[in-house]
Amino acid sequence: MNALALETAVLSADGNELVILDQTLLPNEIRYLHLTKKEEIWEAINKLRVRGAPAIGVAAAYGLYVVARTFDCHDSASFIASLKNAAVYLDSSRPTAVNLSWALRRMVRKAEENASCAVPELLDVLRKEADLIREEDIAISRSIGEYGFSLLHHGDGILTHCNAGTLATAKYGTALAPVYMALEHGWKDLRVYCDETRPLLQGARLSAFEMQTAGVETYLQCDNMVSYTLSKGLVNIIFVGADRVARNGDFANKIGTSGVAIIAKYYGIPFYCCAPSSSIDMSLSSGALIPIEERDGSEVTEMWYSKRMAPEGVKVVNPAFDVTDHSLVTGIITEKGIAYPPFDEAFEKLGIR
Repeated sequence: MNALALETAVLSADGNELVILDQTLLPNEIRYLHLTKKEEIWEAINKLRVRGAPAIGVAAAYGLYVVARTFDCHDSASFIASLKNAAVYLDSSRPTAVNLSWALRRMVRKAEENASCAVPELLDVLRKEADLIREEDIAISRSIGEYGFSLLHHGDGILTHCNAGTLATAKYGTALAPVYMALEHGWKDLRVYCDETRPLLQGARLSAFEMQTAGVETYLQCDNMVSYTLSKGLVNIIFVGADRVARNGDFANKIGTSGVAIIAKYYGIPFYCCAPSSSIDMSLSSGALIPIEERDGSEVTEMWYSKRMAPEGVKVVNPAFDVTDHSLVTGIITEKGIAYPPFDEAFEKLGIR
């Protein structure tokens, strides 16, 4: 199955369930989870069953709507109060991905704008807003893909870190969207190098799965092989995603991204961050202000192994993200265009505020 055909987060036909693809099981099993309770949705986001900043935003919007359907409220004031409480709870599931809080705030704001409506009408408003968030995400990803495609040449080798493909969005992705656009334009001669992305192996399990099922010549490599690959001239351009971008162009992405950027700078390989404008947090002056999630150490010491691969009691450092300095970034590709340094001025010119 081509990964483009998989739905990451949608609403069930009756509107009662958030349906997500459980990405922790890929590539070996394709299973969809049907979620109705706020605790289930929180767990799915926290445990990366749905992941990727844009996909998290879509899941959060639909999830909040599904939870809102269970409220025992008969007036709009109590309904909106319950909605705000549920949004705060869901927002606590992941601290770094700005799309999560962005989508939840947008849903709450839409309800507040229609506070004069009866509860059934408010529910209808929320469903339409969640649908719109998903539709916009597809259009945004496609636009990012077209801008990224404009940078490619026939025969290029592309390196990506983690997974910012169709599995991280409603469709197409961000960092892998240029590859999907190239395929739509009939290009068959690109190569994609996927970093495995320790410790959760999103590159090995997800990006390699996506690219291989799409028919792209795909290579998987350990994270510590990047310097070798770049030194051999196998990579012409690097596309990565982002969970949050600061005003100066610093950005947080999956752990290991900053190391790739440093190596790319040394070898003179263009390094692009692909992110929707909703991931750009203009309230943050630099990446030093981006909260970094620290995850459980067992992901490093035990996950994926039949036997524990580290001594008992060893302390573990397991940040989910690192921050790439803007000085290492060639450009940031958004749905509004490609921003080049100085990034704060470029964002303003693109209408990102």
